[in-house]
Amino acid sequence: MNETLKRAISGAVYIILLLASILYSTESFFILFGIFLIITVYEFCNLVQIHKVFPIVFAITLYAVITLVSHYNTITTDTLNHILNTDLEISINVQQLDLILLVIALVVSIKCILFLFYDNIQIISTSSKYLYLLGYIILPFVFITKISFGINDYNPKIIIGLFILIWTNDTFAYIVGKSVGRTKLFEKISPKKTIEGFLGGILFAVLAGYLISKYYIKANPEFSEKSILIWTSIAVIVGIAGTIGDLIESKFKRIAGVKDSGSIMPGHGGILDRLDSVIFVAPIIFLFYQILNYVS
Repeated sequence: MNETLKRAISGAVYIILLLASILYSTESFFILFGIFLIITVYEFCNLVQIHKVFPIVFAITLYAVITLVSHYNTITTDTLNHILNTDLEISINVQQLDLILLVIALVVSIKCILFLFYDNIQIISTSSKYLYLLGYIILPFVFITKISFGINDYNPKIIIGLFILIWTNDTFAYIVGKSVGRTKLFEKISPKKTIEGFLGGILFAVLAGYLISKYYIKANPEFSEKSILIWTSIAVIVGIAGTIGDLIESKFKRIAGVKDSGSIMPGHGGILDRLDSVIFVAPIIFLFYQILNYVS
């Protein structure tokens, strides 16, 4: 089997599995991304050369607890408030937990950006490895599940829309860069990326965001024209933060001296290779949703 066909088949299986799990039920979505989390932690531990057992156990425990608490928050809050004769205390505590986790993830994201631009860093300290593991790998998976709920209930269209924007950005950044790219974006880390490709990816992602918003308005008349601004804004965030996330993973791979994070997807590499943009974008999109919720 030639490389192109192998890449096409594994990519198709990945997309079908992803869409099916998101659309089928909340639980199937949680389970698939829990599996993705385990594989990603395994791959990242290989990249930075740390033991895998404790990180995997910690990651899946944290993911399961936070995801279940968030998903069943309404039921749990109503039941416990009735039993304890309280009002909003439990709900507020969950919001405070979200805030703490978001701050940790954003601080680590800033550390990742600094790590990207520090050319002299070729050896990562043990403490930094575990910090990256928590804020760069584990917590983003938690926020991916939280994003899928938008402001209220589980809405698969939100997470599918996010993946469409990321795929559109990646695809057209490659096509535009290959066609007219001349100016290197970050040659030391990713020699093939160009500024023209970067801008082209954002432009087509914004177009995709516009089309997604029009679909939302058409399918749900209660949505206003503000949906256009929201989705195009998300597209810009995806274009910028997604590219940074891709570069950060490339930096980890360059230090490790490997081409791919893994080999589970023939022709594509590992799960981290496929989700590097998503996991870096997730905390920022979650913050964006919280700001929208606060403003509205």
